[in-house]
Amino acid sequence: ELLIEKRHDYDRAIYDKIKMDWISCEKNYDIYRAKISVKEYGHYYYSFIFDDKKFQDYELLIYDEGYSTPNWVKGGIIYHIFVDRFFRRKIRVKKDVIIRKWGETPQYLPDEKGQVLNNDFFGGNLDGIEEKLPYIASLGVSIIYLSPIFEAYSNHKYDTGDYHKIDPMFGTETSLKRLISEAKKYGINVILDGVFSHTGDDSIYFNKYGRYNSTGAYESKDSPYYHWYTFNNWNNDYISWWGIKTLPEINENNSSYLDFITGEKGVLNHWQKTGVMGWRLDVADELPDEFIEKLRGSVKSYNKDALIIGEVWEDASNKYSYDKLKKYLCGKQLDSVTNYPLRDGIIDYVKNKDCTLLYNIMNKIMETYPSHTVNCLMNVLGTHDTERILTILGSESIPSSKSEMAESELSEAELKQGCMMLKIAVLLQMTLPGIPCIYYGDEAGMEGWKDPFNRKCYPWGYENKDILDYYIFITKLRKTNKVFAEGKYKCLIHDKGVFVFQRYDENEKIIIAVNLSQKGITLKLKEDMIEYTSNKKDNIFNIEKEDFIVLLKNLES
Repeated sequence: ELLIEKRHDYDRAIYDKIKMDWISCEKNYDIYRAKISVKEYGHYYYSFIFDDKKFQDYELLIYDEGYSTPNWVKGGIIYHIFVDRFFRRKIRVKKDVIIRKWGETPQYLPDEKGQVLNNDFFGGNLDGIEEKLPYIASLGVSIIYLSPIFEAYSNHKYDTGDYHKIDPMFGTETSLKRLISEAKKYGINVILDGVFSHTGDDSIYFNKYGRYNSTGAYESKDSPYYHWYTFNNWNNDYISWWGIKTLPEINENNSSYLDFITGEKGVLNHWQKTGVMGWRLDVADELPDEFIEKLRGSVKSYNKDALIIGEVWEDASNKYSYDKLKKYLCGKQLDSVTNYPLRDGIIDYVKNKDCTLLYNIMNKIMETYPSHTVNCLMNVLGTHDTERILTILGSESIPSSKSEMAESELSEAELKQGCMMLKIAVLLQMTLPGIPCIYYGDEAGMEGWKDPFNRKCYPWGYENKDILDYYIFITKLRKTNKVFAEGKYKCLIHDKGVFVFQRYDENEKIIIAVNLSQKGITLKLKEDMIEYTSNKKDNIFNIEKEDFIVLLKNLES
């Protein structure tokens, strides 16, 4: 029998029990089959019962039959820009900020009050990004993902001050419209970072310091924004994001706030009218299901092809958050998530020379995520929240203090080893299912531990040419082979340091073979294929240790 159980947060209930029909006997195995039908999307388990004994549970994610994700995204490449640190043109200055020389170390030491205010700026702006569009396009980029650009006190802008205004340091709404228009000429769309779980305390809505011409929730219980926040004891005792008092937490399901963000005249529509093609939702696991569903309805009603990516660090198919089983991928919430599990698998493989974790993660993704989601997963190696990928791969030790991190730099030997591992990591990122996301400067060999050292200025004129040339080479491979858009995935070999897989569809097949073992290997195939760089055609290929090959076959010819 086939047992189907419906999951409800931490509980489960029997949904159906179905008798299975015997079909055949193959290689001494009896083959049984059953057809199931469920009436509602959600999380299920299925298991088999034989002689009244129940065997292993398997996860089954059922998504809404109307679920789809934007086709224009698939096969693309995302470029993630931390705006203040990318490139500056016509620098703008506002009050209460520190302007630093391009390339200096960001402020990391606390002031006399023990605070790190994150108010040091280097002048990167939207005009600067526009000027560098030819460079971005040379990497095969199809999507620019901007870190938050709305007015805020800090350099990172995750402390929103005004959702309807571009921060003056970055430009104006006209600057954004011009960037979007110019980017489209290169086949590039722009998506924004939506921070809807909290605002800044220095904002129109909270106005703790009285800098805005508004009545904020901190100033009066009669404020139109008062019920957006939760006060234990008004006005100094309020709920804040992870206890950070500069980030008062929002009640996302408050009707006034919901309308402000998702309504016809709301924040989402305002910016999508400028040509913005989607959103990355900050801390998606802290947003209520009802809010995300309302957000999706608003975004898709304005433009059904807009992209919605959620910041999720774990397995998004069965994520629990605040004692709730999340429904991210059931068709009513997200198109995609930040694929941090894949990052973990790739790093573990290239550093430890064992592909077991990567193999298991890929199996889990392919088995439980909807194919609509798989093809637009945001595959990251580094972000503004992680160490630089070259640093994490090359470093033999981790500094114990921020002062040590500030001075840390890879040795010549570490850099050589790190570059080798980075090339393998990027190859996997660019060829496994999903959309690779390049964190600005990774392609230039930027180093750095966690915030703020992973947010340094792009080293214009001082790029690591070997790494940059490799990125251009490997992104060209991706862009010129359509199989990476929606082609199927199959692992052929997973044996410690050796990982071989293929992407294929009815027209094309590509094999990626990586050898991180301590000796060369010989790969024997059943058919001739062409090696990507040498154009050698054969069915036997030698792969040196710590190396890889890419093999292609056109199935139409």
